Amino acid sequence: MNDVTNIPAPYAHQQTTTDFIVDTKCCLITSDPGTGKTRAVLDAHVILGGKALVLAPLSILEAAWGEDIDKFQPNIKYGVAYAKNRKQVFEDNKNEMVITNFEAVNFLQKNPQYLKDFDTIIIDEFTAFKNREAKRSKNLNKIISHFTNRIAMSGTPNSNTILDIWHPVFLVDGGERLGSRFYAFRNQACTPKFNGFANEWVDKPGIEEAVANKLSDICIRYALSDCMDLPDKIVRTINTKLTPNVQKQYKTLAEESVLYTKSGTVNAVHAAARVKKLLQLVTGAVYDEDGVVQFVHQERYDIVMTLVSQRAHSLVAFNWKHERDALVEMANKEGITYDIIDGSVKPEKRNDIVARYQAGHIKVLFCHPQSAGHGLTLTKANTVIWCSPTYNAEHYQQFNQRIYRAGQTQKTETILIQARNTWEPEVYEKLNTKLGRMENLLHILKEIT
Repeated sequence: MNDVTNIPAPYAHQQTTTDFIVDTKCCLITSDPGTGKTRAVLDAHVILGGKALVLAPLSILEAAWGEDIDKFQPNIKYGVAYAKNRKQVFEDNKNEMVITNFEAVNFLQKNPQYLKDFDTIIIDEFTAFKNREAKRSKNLNKIISHFTNRIAMSGTPNSNTILDIWHPVFLVDGGERLGSRFYAFRNQACTPKFNGFANEWVDKPGIEEAVANKLSDICIRYALSDCMDLPDKIVRTINTKLTPNVQKQYKTLAEESVLYTKSGTVNAVHAAARVKKLLQLVTGAVYDEDGVVQFVHQERYDIVMTLVSQRAHSLVAFNWKHERDALVEMANKEGITYDIIDGSVKPEKRNDIVARYQAGHIKVLFCHPQSAGHGLTLTKANTVIWCSPTYNAEHYQQFNQRIYRAGQTQKTETILIQARNTWEPEVYEKLNTKLGRMENLLHILKEIT
């Protein structure tokens, strides 16, 4: 048994959520991101007992669920199932919780023998199953009856239209509250509007309140601003793990001052350059002596965009051009509204971007902290996501203040993404201990030169 004496007690709203889950068993948790939904669910699982299946975005299987289990319920024996080790994890009878990605439902539908011992299903970000016609939604429908307890989580349950909520609710209650026929619900909840090509279904006035009333007995929600027990400023870290191949490249660069990529060889001629390139590598690419980017991986951006999609409005800090380009590419692919503030944006354009963002027309701003660290009020957001750490403590502190300032009516959240066993945790530690300017990483280089 692991020592649990140092585990912090849950906040009051988390305990209330845990009690609700235990009493309700089939429920929706729609509390805001940052309110600690995962902790509440884990505590409920311990009380309910049995075996649980967690379906979550691929990018946060270990970064969110594994980390929170280790932190809050370390006696839970769990396995993380990816495509390559899926059978092995499901066949391990010691696991009382299996954490896997959404696409695993296709595997489970074909292999129902792996479901026989499960009592609980936990769907993290249930909007992934909002499209009832999607293959994974159809397959989840086929296996959902295996689970006595059904817990679905999302901080943005109907970000586009009220219709997004129908199928997740159907998964939880079998159609008891919103009906078992989608088209019947659509006709009740929406009005057809011809857009020149086909009917566009528009939410009827007051439908959100009407649906909320129907779901009140199985739904619990806390807004971040309403959690009086939470601090006004929340800072949390998401730890990631480099893939074996990238770990190998990182070690070679750290020990030999050279990086081998598919495009060629990158050399680091002195300690400062080596650490700089190590930090670049963690984020997905490095720059050679000619300033040409050599791409390595993009796992970091999957995590960032998952966090962005979970929040109404956020700021993402990047430090390298390749980060900005990767984030923009993913935002375009996922249909997320965005804009950019960096050194290439003229002051008049920057003012227009800020105005549109504050008016709620932009979901996320991708910002270089040096360009967006002073003078801007961006209180439409309550979350800052650091895709990678800056080297300058002033820029770090100033950028975080873009949301924590006069006019902010919400509690704020700062999320630091870092890879284990790299220089990133060290940089964040120095930033948070306010060592001042860290030009050329001189402070952290003392230990390696």
